[in-house]
Amino acid sequence: MKQFSIEANPFVTLVPTTRLIVGMVLVSASLFAQQQKSAGDSARLLNPVTVTGNRSIVIQSLPNVHGTYLMGGKRSEAIRITEIDANVAEKNPRQIFARIPGVFVYDMDGTGNQINISTRGLDPHRSWENNIRQNGVITNSDMYGYPASHYSPPMEGIERIELVRGTASLQYGAQFGGMLNYITKQADTTRRFGFQTINSIGSYGLRSTFNAIGGRIGKWTYYAYYYRRHSDGYRQNSGTDAQSQLGRIQFQATQRLSLTAELGRSAYIYNIPGPLTDAMFAQDPRQSTRSRNYFNPDIYIPSLKLDWRISDRTRLLWTTSAVLGNRNSVQLDAFATVPDTINRVTGQYRARQVDIDNFNSYTTEARLLHQYKLGSLNGALAAGVQLMNTDLHRRQLGVGTTGSDFDLTLTSPFKRDLHYRTKNMAAFAENQFYLTNRLMIAPGIRIEHGKTEMRGIISYYDASNLPTDISHHFALLGINAEYRLSNAVKLYGGWSQAYRPVVFKDIIPASTYEQIDKHLKDAYGYNAEIGLTGRWQGMHVNLTVFDLLYRNRLGTLLLTNTDGTSYIYRTNIGDSRSTGVEALIETQLLRTTNLLISGFSSTAYNYARYINGRVSAGTENRTVTGNQVESAPRWTTRNGLTARYGTASLTLQYSYVARTFSDALNTPTASANGAIGPVPAYSLWDLNGTWHIKRLVTVRGSINNLLNTQYFTKRPTFYPGPGVWPSDGRSAVLTVGLNL
Repeated sequence: MKQFSIEANPFVTLVPTTRLIVGMVLVSASLFAQQQKSAGDSARLLNPVTVTGNRSIVIQSLPNVHGTYLMGGKRSEAIRITEIDANVAEKNPRQIFARIPGVFVYDMDGTGNQINISTRGLDPHRSWENNIRQNGVITNSDMYGYPASHYSPPMEGIERIELVRGTASLQYGAQFGGMLNYITKQADTTRRFGFQTINSIGSYGLRSTFNAIGGRIGKWTYYAYYYRRHSDGYRQNSGTDAQSQLGRIQFQATQRLSLTAELGRSAYIYNIPGPLTDAMFAQDPRQSTRSRNYFNPDIYIPSLKLDWRISDRTRLLWTTSAVLGNRNSVQLDAFATVPDTINRVTGQYRARQVDIDNFNSYTTEARLLHQYKLGSLNGALAAGVQLMNTDLHRRQLGVGTTGSDFDLTLTSPFKRDLHYRTKNMAAFAENQFYLTNRLMIAPGIRIEHGKTEMRGIISYYDASNLPTDISHHFALLGINAEYRLSNAVKLYGGWSQAYRPVVFKDIIPASTYEQIDKHLKDAYGYNAEIGLTGRWQGMHVNLTVFDLLYRNRLGTLLLTNTDGTSYIYRTNIGDSRSTGVEALIETQLLRTTNLLISGFSSTAYNYARYINGRVSAGTENRTVTGNQVESAPRWTTRNGLTARYGTASLTLQYSYVARTFSDALNTPTASANGAIGPVPAYSLWDLNGTWHIKRLVTVRGSINNLLNTQYFTKRPTFYPGPGVWPSDGRSAVLTVGLNL
């Protein structure tokens, strides 16, 4: 929708200094006009004043008081999607998050379907180490059973993305990775009706359309969008059909009180092409080992918000929301070396495996922000309560049909039919104390109290071993601080405890040869960081040193029964630690009247290793102490050069990700089936351009993976199957948007 405020204008982004200059210009012009009028001069037309904004600075830190959140002393970033050159149609993460140092991107579900990222050596699977939100509403499917976010809105509907690292976890959750908040576009409140359409075409049969309406009528504000996308996929048998909808209506009851109802939905059906071996990948990365495998998440996110500005200093935000829907899959789940062929005797394919997860996650969260002054001491307090009630109904290992289409029909019952129910209460408080006009300290606490119960049937498992209860009792502490060296430069830092609950996949035995530790412990540890950020003439720098301790990692050991038989034991296997540096530099390189050339470098060094631990390896248990953590590259760097001429811009981006490993043993040579082994380092070039035509039309163009590099990002140990999953080669996308 159209935006009329200077800050949201997609053509002119003003840094604070420039905004001050604009204000001074306007005030001076107003005073000058008044002086001329009082002197009896005749009215005259002033010459127009053109202010050119500085667009070399794209990443903004969140303010110390942000809504009902306190962000002082923490590393935070806000990305305005309209201000970057990126492949929005396929929500390419390495381009969208290019200026966020250390973001690891996991390509898994086909381009455009899901964003899978992590930071600081954490697991990138569906970004599930993060507290993921849309407009402040939790979208993790089940925070205590399956914390992945299967909800996947279109990037065409996103105004900005906010990422806060783990040292802020006390206020929104206990996740190690921090909070990832997608802020959707808003209605143009200056109009009764507005319309936006964004349409894309691209390589491999890409076609997408995004259409939105919005406006304001009296006290009512409304916004809605409808989105569809189809892609044949880079690999054979990798097509996708996706759709998403969102509707929001807000009632401004009084100047201080508003009520907002919102419903979002995302769904797609992805034809899973199957894993490859390393030999297959070298021969032809576009080939497929499966044609009958499908994945289908269908998720609804309803929410109600009450926003009450009790006074100029006090605000109450009460949000009640849910995550409702399904995660469905039908597939032949086997190694790449197992072909999916027709049986000569029966004349049919093998029956496929059907898995269905039903999510029923409910959250209510009340947050209170109060800004105060006690004598000469200024402060801001954020406190609240969060209640969660979830029921993950997981049905797995059902025998499906021998057909080739997306069909969840069963020919034999599920071998696992389980409920994973959690009730949890959390109370939190954090206070920013402004000890001087330069120094701020913010201590905080979060108390978690809850219990998870697993009940149901596993056909191959002794029923007496199945009932499992897991208690969650934590008192998490944290403290952050900030010292302003000047108006443009500050030091920040903090330390905060975090934990990750034992989730469903950790306690389900895969076969009769596995047993589960009845005394599994939740992973816990802390995030710590210290950094320097500042803005100078045309330059922005943000440098952070971090330390993340992750205790009680989950894994397997090989143990022996009293009768001498061996079994796999799922338990806590050790601890890991990630230390490193995250650095972002954005700067002007050349500036003329109409031309601005700027560049950025977003680079992270991450030394993520096991500080103790053992895992099963064949017929023995081996130490992993000192080994590199899986999917945690030592070096990640993304660098860009942007040329802007008038309302057009072009960005050339270079990305490099160092080698990683798929297993804690750091197996140096790939296995024959491709399931374990190293993930080679890779380098990529992308070219993206944007042209805004008279504020009504926007044209975007992308050439992704310019040099057609063949690469992959991870060897998964579970879904979508162990092996090599090639990422996309060279592709092109053209997007045209219209605002009316």
